[in-house]
Amino acid sequence: MNPLPQSYESVVHMLAAAAANWPEREALVCGEDRLTYGEYFEAVAGLAEALKTRGANGQRVALIMTNSVDICIAMFAAHAARAQVVPINPLYTAAELEPILRDAEPVVLVHDDAPRNAVGKVLERIEIKNVIEIGPGTKQRAFDIRAAALPQPLPTPESLATLQYTGGTTGVSKGVDLTHQQISINISQREALLPTGRDGERILSVLPLFHIYGVAMCLHNAVYAGATLVILPRFTPAEAFTLLAQERISILAGSPTVFIGMISDERFQSADFSHLKLSYSGASALPEALLDDWKMATGAPVLEGFGQSEAAPVVSFNPLNGEYKAGSVGIALPSTEIQIVDAADGITLMPNGTPGELRVRGPQVMRGYRNRPQESAVALRDGWLYTGDIGELDDDGYLYIRDRKKDMIIVSGYNVYPREIEELLHRHPQILEAAVIGVADDYRGEIPCAYVVAASAQSINDTQLDDYCRENLAPYKRPRRYEFIEALPKTNVGKIDKLALRTLNSNAATE
Repeated sequence: MNPLPQSYESVVHMLAAAAANWPEREALVCGEDRLTYGEYFEAVAGLAEALKTRGANGQRVALIMTNSVDICIAMFAAHAARAQVVPINPLYTAAELEPILRDAEPVVLVHDDAPRNAVGKVLERIEIKNVIEIGPGTKQRAFDIRAAALPQPLPTPESLATLQYTGGTTGVSKGVDLTHQQISINISQREALLPTGRDGERILSVLPLFHIYGVAMCLHNAVYAGATLVILPRFTPAEAFTLLAQERISILAGSPTVFIGMISDERFQSADFSHLKLSYSGASALPEALLDDWKMATGAPVLEGFGQSEAAPVVSFNPLNGEYKAGSVGIALPSTEIQIVDAADGITLMPNGTPGELRVRGPQVMRGYRNRPQESAVALRDGWLYTGDIGELDDDGYLYIRDRKKDMIIVSGYNVYPREIEELLHRHPQILEAAVIGVADDYRGEIPCAYVVAASAQSINDTQLDDYCRENLAPYKRPRRYEFIEALPKTNVGKIDKLALRTLNSNAATE
């Protein structure tokens, strides 16, 4: 196997190298805000010094910030102050923020104007020594204070870099402890399969930059390659189409929600994709029909990958220079092992083509969950990270994610994977989106229930859908209920929120 591309001691070292190599190159663009790499570096150095004087060294700095140049600067500045950064969803309510902040115990909280009310309510119940308001809509921007040099010493590879709280679609969020070494080597691993040009690529970030996927595929990817990161504060298809042309975007990092939203928009057929070379997709698998539509209209492929916060986050990807397989999330990154084991015993290896639980081993795997030794022991066993995902490998080593282990439906003793049903529903021309969950049934134990979003100006009923599924699925896999809704609930990175669907189903059952 070829050696990994260059790996830095920390992302702070990576930013310093980018500023030294391309000081005049445009680094960050968001609305009217434009910074070169030299200005980016100086802003990080200035804010890092301010954080260090507030006791951040060796402690945690929480960021509750929307997409802007400020969150990019604040993220690197917290690292440069030798603090562990805690990025938190700015859409969270006070009730959602409180348990995370109590668990993280930050000494500094940095927030912008958007979550001010929720932050204010939390601060009535939790004491945080230092609170800094920075960003659009505030009196101070992250680039207002600059310094010529970073605080010394810089972070070590072994020190904690990030405390990333899991999305919470499965219940209570857990804090994932990641070191600088784990994050930095994962950047190099991803670069081995998805090399980014050094001649001035322009990456459009429509993803939330507090989320580890947005950080990996946008924030860190751009700095590693000296690329320009163009930031969309909030995704709308119209704004994305405008920036694709206006900013000459060559790489788009998105999610299924992004691609579905853009393809469904009336501007899609006339949009300017002339500069676009490729797109990345993660968070959840894309329907194959959508992949075909996107490639046909844009001429640029969508490369799908798989990751988890617990793996810093990237595990696999369809390679840029290699075989691409639709429906697959690609091959393992270098220095990463993937195995499919029996979902019940967690040990027995499953043959290729047979689904089981995905486990992963590699240098990017987390240290553990903060303050949760029991959960850490369940997730990390004998050197393996048990992902909780159901997948299978083909004979070429390509990984296919079939479902979350907990999402598997057991119908009359048969294992049913919602992803298979969802793929079938997505292929129906009158369906825009679909999600399947298991619901309790007195006779079968569980039955599949499909939540369906019909395509605009189209109509379809449950009888027609049942006929369609009857032709293509074994009887026990066929949904026994169809619920038509205007939109599927989503998490902030575009994952279908099945916890919300289960709540919706439970509420409907009690009415």
